Amino acid sequence: MTPKQVNRWFMLAIAPFIGAAFCIFFFQEPPRLQLNISAYAPDSELSKKTTAIIEGLDQAALTVDKTVASIEKTSKLYRQTTTAMSSILRNTERQALVPERLYNRRITAKLGTAVERVNSDRINIELFKVNPGLYHGYAMKVKLKDPNAMNMSLGSGKVGSVETTMQAVNRFGAVAGINAGGFADGNGGRHPLSTTFIDGHYVTGFQPSFKDLAFVGLNNSGQLIGGKFQSQQELDRLDPKFGATFVPVLLKNGQKMPIPIKWKTTPARAPRTVIANYKDDQLLILVTEGYDEKGNSGATLQELQNKLYNLGVKDAYNLDGGGSTSLILNGRVVNKPSDGSLRPVPTHFLFFK
Repeated sequence: MTPKQVNRWFMLAIAPFIGAAFCIFFFQEPPRLQLNISAYAPDSELSKKTTAIIEGLDQAALTVDKTVASIEKTSKLYRQTTTAMSSILRNTERQALVPERLYNRRITAKLGTAVERVNSDRINIELFKVNPGLYHGYAMKVKLKDPNAMNMSLGSGKVGSVETTMQAVNRFGAVAGINAGGFADGNGGRHPLSTTFIDGHYVTGFQPSFKDLAFVGLNNSGQLIGGKFQSQQELDRLDPKFGATFVPVLLKNGQKMPIPIKWKTTPARAPRTVIANYKDDQLLILVTEGYDEKGNSGATLQELQNKLYNLGVKDAYNLDGGGSTSLILNGRVVNKPSDGSLRPVPTHFLFFK
């Protein structure tokens, strides 16, 4: 065989491989090779192995095609199922909120039209004017979306120290605040009255409830708690987050509580601060105006008890009143303090945006 014939035979032998390479290079999905090596090397071991490899590759390609098709089908089904479940979940959530919206609409209708609102991811506040004729003031309805959106301050940070509600609001960056528990002057300071709980501990230790005093505060779930407690274990079971003490309890479980004779007459009328809750755990703050503490202006406790009962609250507790009564919202003093200016007191309930 001449050199020219050898070259020609060699070119014929590798021509299929050159064509395959060309297809692979220029096409994204090259056509499967159908090589017949036996035509060039009949019955050779190489031909048999090559044929087997090619058949194996073809089978693998078919398997891949089926697997990809199965994955695409499963993925499509998953997307459809996820979309359907998301739609069901949204509808369920909307349906679950219907009773809540209806209840909120019903209790808000009794308060009238809100004159001011604060709304954030943590809290919703609505301010209403209260003016039944014999007294006037404000009602502030508060929905805590986050239990940490309400807290209590203690003076300027230590027992015996005091500050106004505005000072406490500014110091902690709160959006609203009210005065909280009562106090007693002595030992060179103004000290919170009886049991006071803040930052996980009892400020001056637990004191069993005596006379008409009652504890009121929030638990760690953001629910209003309060009442008379004869042992620390009783109060600890309610998981208190913070709280202060004053007198008296006005409503418990929707029922009017007896008002002590002393508190019906001393004073008869006064500026008042009351904290209450609805059955859905929304809070209601009631603050009434008064120009002094002599009993001639403001509201009686019976009037506020009746008002709160008609508003449909569950529990209600009277807080310190008179010159201590204060309501701060959005950086301003809402009520008119009977002292002519805000009174510095030991404890304040604060609300955060």
